[in-house]
Amino acid sequence: MPAVLSAARVLAVLAAIASAAAQATVTITAEATVPAVMLDKGRVTGHAAEKVHEIMRRAGLPYTMALMPWKRALTLARTQNDTCVFMTTRTPERETWFHWIGPISQADWVLFGRAGRPFQIRTLMDARGLRIGAYNGDVRGEFLKAQGLNVEFAQNDDSNPKKLMLGRLDLWVNSTRSSRAVLARTGLTGQVVPVHTFRQEKLYLACNATMAPADIAPMHAALRAMEADGTYKAIEQRFEHLQTAPLPAP
Repeated sequence: MPAVLSAARVLAVLAAIASAAAQATVTITAEATVPAVMLDKGRVTGHAAEKVHEIMRRAGLPYTMALMPWKRALTLARTQNDTCVFMTTRTPERETWFHWIGPISQADWVLFGRAGRPFQIRTLMDARGLRIGAYNGDVRGEFLKAQGLNVEFAQNDDSNPKKLMLGRLDLWVNSTRSSRAVLARTGLTGQVVPVHTFRQEKLYLACNATMAPADIAPMHAALRAMEADGTYKAIEQRFEHLQTAPLPAP
């Protein structure tokens, strides 16, 4: 009997090892958006990235995280098994593409213009006829285009404030948080300013719709536990100095 029990234990261990080996590594994609997502000494960090790291750690799922242009990141998560993307706006069109874990962040949708140029924009309709810069795959630009506004999409968002300064655009759509990093990189801090905030959105970790419910469930549970034990808020506070740097007045 002891020999039989020992053999059973061995089989159980082998089964557990095989199960762990068979567990797919989740690929997590994102676009660099300081201070939510950024690369520091080869590690993806930021207030949103650190929440995702903690979700995956608590869920016990093997994963990799890679930065890439937004449209590619979104497309990979939509079309490849065991792939997720963040930070993603949850829209009716995208609803069935993904499992949604979150929210892990939030963003305002803002129109920016050149400092010193007079704007009278109280609603989006006041922006009709103006040239608005966005970047490929950005839901904000797609939303404005659907409203009938004149939106020009660029491959790289850094080119949009530069086009503003050259008079090739009238407005640029972005968020308060991410615009700071873009303007700092392009040397245009203080020269491009917020003109009109028109929407607030929650942002999610979105995982391919084919991912197993057994993997998605612990991710949800991990986030709820982070909110309950204060980890979520603590991560936000670690990056607060990057989130609250003052923007110039219009």
